[in-house]
Amino acid sequence: MHIDITAGSCDGKKMRKHSLALAELILALGLISTSAPRMAAATFAGVPVSPGATVLANVPLSDLERSYVSEGGNTPPAQAVAVLAVPPGFDPAKSWPVIVVFSTSDFKHQNRDDLVNLYRPSGLEHGWVLIAGDGPEPARQDSSGWRAGMTLAALDALHRSFPGSDKWPIACAGYSGGAKRAGLLAPLLSLAGNRVIGIFLTGLNEDMLSDGYRKYKPGANFLRTPIFLSTGASDKIAQPQQQNEVRISMRRTGFARIRHESFQYGHVVKRSHIAEALRWFRQEQGGG
Repeated sequence: MHIDITAGSCDGKKMRKHSLALAELILALGLISTSAPRMAAATFAGVPVSPGATVLANVPLSDLERSYVSEGGNTPPAQAVAVLAVPPGFDPAKSWPVIVVFSTSDFKHQNRDDLVNLYRPSGLEHGWVLIAGDGPEPARQDSSGWRAGMTLAALDALHRSFPGSDKWPIACAGYSGGAKRAGLLAPLLSLAGNRVIGIFLTGLNEDMLSDGYRKYKPGANFLRTPIFLSTGASDKIAQPQQQNEVRISMRRTGFARIRHESFQYGHVVKRSHIAEALRWFRQEQGGG
C-alpha cells in the first residue's frame, strides 16, 4: 500500500483514526485467534467437547472401581463408558453444577439412556453439566456395585479432564429403580469427595437413601442435603402412600431438607419438576 506523506492535516487525522481503528481490529482478531484454540482444546477423556455438545468416551476403571463393578460375579470390562453433556457457553475454566444420572435396570436401561431421554433438556437449559457412567454393554448382574464403579469412573474422567472440576457441585438424579440407585449411591459419591448439593428422586417406593447413609457413613453434614421427591398422584407402581412413607423414613433418619411435590398422571417423569429441583438445589446451595 502506498501512503502519500504529503497529505494535508485533515487527511492526516483521518489516516491516524483509520490506523488506530485498524490496529484495534487487528488486536481484537488476535485476541480471538488466541482464545479460540483454548476453547477448542477442551476435551473429555481425549474427546473434543464444544459448548452444547453431548459426547461419549471410553474411560479407565481404577482398582477400587473394578472391585465395585465385580459385585455379583461380574467380570470388569477393560474400560467404562462415560457420557457427558455440556450446556451452551460451557467453559471448563469456570465452575459448573453437574447432574449425575442413574437409571433403572428394567429393560437393560443404562444410565446414559436416561441422561439423554429424561434429564438433558432441562439440565442444559438451566446451565448444568450432565454425566453418566456405564459399561460397554449391560451388566450380566446389574448390581449397585456395577453402577457405582462405572459412575465413579465417569466422575474421575471429568476431574482429570477439567482441572478444578472435583470442586464442582453435583446433584444425583433417578427415576423409579434409578431413584433407588441415586439414593443408595449419593452417600458413596459424597464419601468419595464429591460435593453433593441435591438429590432428585421420582417414582420412588422404597427409601434407599437411608440405607446408603447407614452403609457408607458420609457424615452428619450429609443429612442437610436437599432432597426433591416428585410423586405421580396416579402412580400404581410407586403409589403416593408409599412415597409419603419414603419421606417419613428419610426424616426419621435425620434428613431435614426434603421437598415433596406431586403431579397428575402416573409412573412418569414430570420435566418441570426436574427444572424446579435444579433451581431449588442452587438456591439451597447459596443459602449454605
